[in-house]
Amino acid sequence: MNKNKDVAGEEPAGALMADVARLAGVAISTVSRALANPGRVNEKTRAKINAAARQLGYTPNAMARGLRVGKSNIIMIILPGSLYYGVSQIIPQVLQSINKTLIQGGYNLMIANLDRDEASERHILDLAFGGSVRGAIILSSKLPEVDGRSLANSGLPIVSMLLDMSDAGLQSVVTNDREAVRDVTAELVRLGHRRFLYLAGPEGNYHDVERYGGVLEALDAAGLPQQAVRRSGGRLDYQHGFDIGVQAADDFTKLAEKPTAVIATSDDMAISFISRIKRAGLRIPDDLSVVSFDGSPVCEFSAPPLSTIEQPVEEMGRAAVELLLDTIGRAQNPAPLRTVIRSRLILRESIAAAKT
Repeated sequence: MNKNKDVAGEEPAGALMADVARLAGVAISTVSRALANPGRVNEKTRAKINAAARQLGYTPNAMARGLRVGKSNIIMIILPGSLYYGVSQIIPQVLQSINKTLIQGGYNLMIANLDRDEASERHILDLAFGGSVRGAIILSSKLPEVDGRSLANSGLPIVSMLLDMSDAGLQSVVTNDREAVRDVTAELVRLGHRRFLYLAGPEGNYHDVERYGGVLEALDAAGLPQQAVRRSGGRLDYQHGFDIGVQAADDFTKLAEKPTAVIATSDDMAISFISRIKRAGLRIPDDLSVVSFDGSPVCEFSAPPLSTIEQPVEEMGRAAVELLLDTIGRAQNPAPLRTVIRSRLILRESIAAAKT
């Protein structure tokens, strides 16, 4: 009897990427790379993978096949909130990267929530405990928990992306927030800036802790006191970046001793800040330098073009999926809990030397 027939014996059940990986003796992430980017895998390994795929009849089109063999091929994405993020394209870019890599691996993406209310949390937990999904990628620092059930106790493979949850035992894919902001602050100090305004996300949030920590480290290394930076914001979530930038512009006008450089922790904050501050007659960068974090494509087309720290979201999405698929496939050599992919500073016309 053909073991690739389904129960009724009518059609092939098909193979999963994990089956190909086992037969070829490699990790699932290696199979994913070989199929998506053959040049990234050596010829000998690629040949083994191709032979295994042919032998098993594998093609990356998996939802129906997964259901026939009793295994869900759905990966659940848990968002921090609604999809609206102003001009920032970080979440849509992350989803695009994750979806592309999952499809190449024979899996399907499902967004499990568009809000983080109790009903959404309960739905996420029902999916996790009910076996409807194979794994989860979480883009939020808070794991769903309702009525004593927690996603952490579901037994589901989970990878955190953008937020470091390695302390909670979750594999995490992050960028170097602290180092990146420290380096750009040091560059502003080199350009003669000695007074700064920091536009903050919610106080205590992972990103705010890391990015503000980078500012303070750069000031300390330059022999400047912590009082050299003033904070604005700290109450609203990053979804309200435009509002944070508008409030920061108001805060700036009330300061007796004006900062000469602004470090915004999202592109939304920086763009709305610049818009309001220009109405007050200030010129960017002649009177005030501004840098932001995220790297949205719109930054290139703002006025003036905005310097920004670009998050490597495509690489991060791909890495998160590969880690998750390796966990699903029970890779023999588990990856470190924390994977850091470096961001890059894009210098544009919004930064200049401080006036003497």
